[in-house]
Amino acid sequence: MAKFLEFQGKEYFKQAGIPVPEGVVVNTAEDAATAAEKIGKPVVVKAQVLAGGRGKAGGIKLAATPDEAKAAASEILGMEIKGLEVKQVLVEEQLAIKQEFYAGLIINSAQEVRGPVLMFSPEGGMDIESVPEDKIATLNVDVIKGLMLHDTLDMVVSMGVTGPPIRGLADVVLKLYNMFRAKDCRALEINPLVLTEEGKVLAADCRMEADDQAVFRHPEFNIKIGREFLKEPTELDLIGWSFEASDFRGTSYIAEMASPEEVKNGGYVGYHGIGGGAAMLGMDAMNKVGLKVADYADTSGNPTASKVYRTVKLIMSQPGIEAYFLSGFMMANQEQWHHAHGIVKALREELPKRPGFPVVLLLCGNKEKESQAILKEGLADLDARVEVYDREHVYDAKFIGGRVKTLVEEYRKDQASA
Repeated sequence: MAKFLEFQGKEYFKQAGIPVPEGVVVNTAEDAATAAEKIGKPVVVKAQVLAGGRGKAGGIKLAATPDEAKAAASEILGMEIKGLEVKQVLVEEQLAIKQEFYAGLIINSAQEVRGPVLMFSPEGGMDIESVPEDKIATLNVDVIKGLMLHDTLDMVVSMGVTGPPIRGLADVVLKLYNMFRAKDCRALEINPLVLTEEGKVLAADCRMEADDQAVFRHPEFNIKIGREFLKEPTELDLIGWSFEASDFRGTSYIAEMASPEEVKNGGYVGYHGIGGGAAMLGMDAMNKVGLKVADYADTSGNPTASKVYRTVKLIMSQPGIEAYFLSGFMMANQEQWHHAHGIVKALREELPKRPGFPVVLLLCGNKEKESQAILKEGLADLDARVEVYDREHVYDAKFIGGRVKTLVEEYRKDQASA
């Protein structure tokens, strides 16, 4: 799912009419001080990163003055939270909190639901999974009928809320659902949804995830790659995504796993898997023989030969890789001759540029006999170390990994003596 930083989600909250605290997102400690001075009251400095547990990691700090905000931002910017570098912080007004609530929506794909589930709880500020069931009001929303204010009023009252806050809370919950629908979300939550001492209702946090398949409908998201992607995409990532975005026939998931500088240091293989679990098996086989994958690529779901061809060409374009490995550790029911045709065309264009280059292909499943013939005949006359394997070795990752390693070592010797 496409994920959004807190400040990004809050911008959409504001457009939807959901009140949020005054805040400014910055990327330097000096700008944090300026933001705190502009807000003119004590602030909270919050790491903007696509990971939970920011508070426990030290990514959320209180600041009473602009100087304290600057110091807090200095500590937070550049830190890593769950492997992700913090490059921005949100400087936001501190709230005089009277009570914290939770409001959220998810898509429940179960047969009996298949739609959005709305949740509301008076136990905000903690993971919803940790809240007792009797403290959570839930509603399977009928997307045809929609949601009305009386529905959210009932939810809020059912959780023991009384007096003036009822209307403000119910209004926010209704607007949350409307935004959920409008932005094609898979998950959207406010935790905590705050009632202040002054009686205001504000969204103090935001977690927003949109459906990858609906990203094309939302150019305002400015998402470069329409799937869960936690780092800034590289040129290879963007090219790989263009294959998927322009052709929905089958999958061609491609992601760069190491920088070009790392790959040039040696020990990296151009990696091409078929199927998620099988692809993991092949990556594990590389790790066990001391090789690493420069990229992660998966072509499955009956892709066309042209889609496979473009994937192989992109994998082979990585400077410094020492082998191309097709990891088909599965008895795929897709017609594998499409893979074979795409692979042969790409390798016939690429292998003449690098004599002796190692290629190990494991391909089996539907149309296996025909696919094996296409691979062996199509690559037979090339000056390269090409080995093709079928179902006989589909469960033997150790053997296949060993063959890749052996061919890479032979190739290195050739390169050293050239």
